[in-house]
Amino acid sequence: MSLAPETRSLLEALGVDAARTTAGTMPSFSPVTGEEIAALTPDTPETAAAAVARAKEAFKAWRLVPAPKRGELVRLLGEELRADKVALGKLVSIEAGKSPSEGQGEVQEMIDICDFAVGLSRQLYGLTIATERPGHRMMETWHPLGVVGVITAFNFPVAVWAWNSALAFVCGDAVIWKPSEKTPLTALACEAILARALARFGAAPENLSQVLIGAGDVGNVLVESPDVALISATGSTRMGRIVGPKVAARFGRSILELGGNNAGIVCPSADLDMTLRAVAFGAMGTAGQRCTTMRRLFVHESVYDALVPRLIKAYASVTVGNPLETQALVGPLIDRQAFDAMQAALAAARAAGGTVHGGAREAIGSDAAYYVHPALVEMPEQAGPVLEETFAPILYVMKYSDFDAVLEAHNAVGAGLSSSIFTLDLREMETFLSARGSDCGIANVNIGTSGAEIGGAFGGEKETGGGRESGSDAWKGYMRRATNTINFSRELPLAQGVTFDID
Repeated sequence: MSLAPETRSLLEALGVDAARTTAGTMPSFSPVTGEEIAALTPDTPETAAAAVARAKEAFKAWRLVPAPKRGELVRLLGEELRADKVALGKLVSIEAGKSPSEGQGEVQEMIDICDFAVGLSRQLYGLTIATERPGHRMMETWHPLGVVGVITAFNFPVAVWAWNSALAFVCGDAVIWKPSEKTPLTALACEAILARALARFGAAPENLSQVLIGAGDVGNVLVESPDVALISATGSTRMGRIVGPKVAARFGRSILELGGNNAGIVCPSADLDMTLRAVAFGAMGTAGQRCTTMRRLFVHESVYDALVPRLIKAYASVTVGNPLETQALVGPLIDRQAFDAMQAALAAARAAGGTVHGGAREAIGSDAAYYVHPALVEMPEQAGPVLEETFAPILYVMKYSDFDAVLEAHNAVGAGLSSSIFTLDLREMETFLSARGSDCGIANVNIGTSGAEIGGAFGGEKETGGGRESGSDAWKGYMRRATNTINFSRELPLAQGVTFDID
């Protein structure tokens, strides 16, 4: 099976110019088959700098458009996404290796954030603040920020762009998107879909949204440019350690969505049937390549023997296969680098005394496609590879006896993205959600660590970067705040009782 003709057909249906994907020097591969499906012409640091200059001019015009009118553009984008949901979802499956259900689900997430942002365009509220000075009014106002640089990872090749762009557009910002070099085709497809919405809108400046294709040197232009007010970067903690200091050095803003060594705690009162399903999807879904994938599981000693053998059986029976040709629940890893990292982590786990169930490569497709059986690893303690995130389907399972001790172990890793507890005990539940409980940006009860909705702000603490995208009040990250004081009296009282009288 060759995916190249099908990919070209999809790109054509989505409106992508064939010349952009067939005559370049930058190959694009599908993890489903390992074959090259396109050849693109990459941008250069020079073309990236030119894009920043164009975006700066677009911002100057877009910031003057009323926010509800800006919301109309996002509404139109949502309509275009609805019309192309099947085609774009299929392209996500081809380029990122997701199942059709997950590919469609990612596009639905884009549609959902458009709906959220349209409503938000009439709710960019400031505050009226009590002032100590008579005859004065103090208030807080919010203004468009500037050019937003969005750098995305391969595992959610389109949704993360939509999270950022939908909010940035209604907030009055221009956007430059640098997608992962592993998933450039879906970015070009989104660019074409947005172009149709812009044509229908008719009142947006040119270059309001641009896509840059290329490697790290292209993204670095956005990171270092003083004309890019905000960098929203999704990727590894290693990447964040590079991006964060560079943006901070020029006093820019950053929204960092980085690693997630996510854990679940299974308590004595847990509903084990529900827990089994939640853990299985959280740990094996998307072949373990979600930032919210469950990677550690602490199981109370009283229910360990009732749950873990069932989990091992589920791991042994889970289907692995081509997501475009089968109903398999687990698809391919993105590339050989991911496969090698997984095997290295399993070797380290064995050396640390772990018992590995699964983890072998599956002979599916060509030698260039990397399908693996998910691995469950019973560990004697939380040490070695358990402390690090490996972007692959590995779940480390450990036994615990004391609730306070397991909370300490849960929090004793660098990342702090997502977490969950399985319990029917109100005290355990509320403790987990309290200040002394989970230290993650996402803390769930009786559901897994993955599957966040767009209504809540998405992000985490510690080495996850502290950024927040999507719902809640995440829009404030894409705007600048001003505090205004208006004197409508005939006097000039000073704050804090200060006097300064002159003749």
